[in-house]
Amino acid sequence: MGSYAQRAVRWWAGAGISGPSGHVLSRWLFLRALGAIYFSAFYSLLFQMRGLLGPNGLLPAGSYLQEVAKVMSGPSRFWYAPTLLWLMSNNGALLALCWLGMIAALLLVLNLWPRAMLAICLLLFLSFVAAAEDFSGYQSDGMLLGAGFICFFLAPGGLRPGLGEKEPPSRATLFLMQLLWFSIYFESGMAKFFGGDPSWRDFSAMNEYYQNGPLPTWIGWYAHQLPSWFHKATAVTTVFSELVVVGMVFLPRIFRIVCFFLLTLLQIGIILTANYAFLNYLVLALAIFLLDDVFLLGFVPHRWQQPIYERLNIDLGEMSRRKSFSWLRRPPVETPDAAEPDELSLLNPSSASREVLTTAETRATPASIWSWREIMSDAVLWTKAFFLAWVLYATLFLLLQQISPGLPLPSKPMAALEPFRIANSYGLFGRMTWSRYEIEFQGSDDGVSWMPYPFRYKPQALNEAPGIYAPYQPRFEWNLWFASLGGWRENPFVVRTEQQLLLNNQDVLSLFRFNPFAGSPPTHVRAVIWQYWFTDRATKKSTGEWWRRESRGLYAPALQRMPDGKIIVSEWTQGLVPPP
Repeated sequence: MGSYAQRAVRWWAGAGISGPSGHVLSRWLFLRALGAIYFSAFYSLLFQMRGLLGPNGLLPAGSYLQEVAKVMSGPSRFWYAPTLLWLMSNNGALLALCWLGMIAALLLVLNLWPRAMLAICLLLFLSFVAAAEDFSGYQSDGMLLGAGFICFFLAPGGLRPGLGEKEPPSRATLFLMQLLWFSIYFESGMAKFFGGDPSWRDFSAMNEYYQNGPLPTWIGWYAHQLPSWFHKATAVTTVFSELVVVGMVFLPRIFRIVCFFLLTLLQIGIILTANYAFLNYLVLALAIFLLDDVFLLGFVPHRWQQPIYERLNIDLGEMSRRKSFSWLRRPPVETPDAAEPDELSLLNPSSASREVLTTAETRATPASIWSWREIMSDAVLWTKAFFLAWVLYATLFLLLQQISPGLPLPSKPMAALEPFRIANSYGLFGRMTWSRYEIEFQGSDDGVSWMPYPFRYKPQALNEAPGIYAPYQPRFEWNLWFASLGGWRENPFVVRTEQQLLLNNQDVLSLFRFNPFAGSPPTHVRAVIWQYWFTDRATKKSTGEWWRRESRGLYAPALQRMPDGKIIVSEWTQGLVPPP
């Protein structure tokens, strides 16, 4: 029984398939893309960390962790909030987290010690997410943590592994990456069509989509002007792609390749018309695992092809005989030369691997050393298999709960992973937003004349074209969009922003484009809310304005700084009775 279990574990979690139908090149490309995505995530945090989580920020990480420590005793607090910021959470520590993350991500792009760099990126990004409260928890954050964890086992070992052809991706890691990609689409499709929003059933969901997302783009403005039949066709295409086309990942090779191109076009369209940080770039990159090495080699410059063919043990003659569109055929299955050592046995120093060693090497290696090598190799393999099986169960649990919520499956394995965000449920745009509201902070020296604090990225000036910023993520402005859909009591960081603007807090002011009260802080600050719409073609042509807006009054209580420095409420929101 033990030998069967060992074989199963080696087949599942050990080195996988190389050659034409392998995914050595797709892994190499994805890890470079993942490094770039990690870099973009840490880079955007570098300019926001102090204002978001610093000691004088909107939601100080140190204060949050102190509150966690009050209610979670002993080691349980570290499991509840797995972050390095327990050690130190001042501005220096926060900036160090960003810089170290950027360096590790850059080294990952350069293919230097990829497994270690992935571990560093994962740990540092988790440290941010676990302590960021309202400024994290987005589905994109969970996607990045989930992909990063699986890639720690997917990446080849060594300082300079090159393509890593001697350690091809295991079946487990490859399947989990494809399952993650599938889950993102399929669960989002389920949330759309079966989630209760009638607009996805009558296919009107895209009518207002382009103007109501968190950060629209100027291309989205033009898409909004297209006729209703286009928006209906886009809604049908989106639902069909997420519920049906995405299933081609489990079909033969030709279907996977077609699926790659269809859904890549969908993601490019989303990227051009909306700013969803690194989310779409990550989903776009995950699709690379639908392609095998023989397909990807067709896009490699000719002068580089032969060395790669030789490294991946692909027959050059067979590749050169390919005709137009013949890359859609099933790739040739390579039969290893009987004289050559089996690649899997070289990776796993078991009894099979000893057979391929030379007689001199065998004589030079004491049996006791081989025994310890076998034990350590088996221990690493079983540990790897355990964690990958755990993630697989949690992912399937969440997927099946989306399909049939009443399934009696044990939830504890999934719940235990929740603080680490490496297995997540997805439901992108299950319910559409039919109105666009924008919160604007304004300051005044007399409470009569008000001057707005200009944002860096979100819509504000009517004649300013919405830009394309992704994968950069301005989390403060992103959160203000979510806050506008609810009340200020559920979003206390809005009132905290007002307080800090009354003090000219430089960390918080860095979240804005510039400080309109650079000389001295205002005595009054308020947060008002506007409703925004895209203009039509005629209005834009005559006025140059991309937006029109109407005031909806105060969003949160207006604050005033008294001569003695005390901050009071100068005006309550309409209908709100001040507390006694």
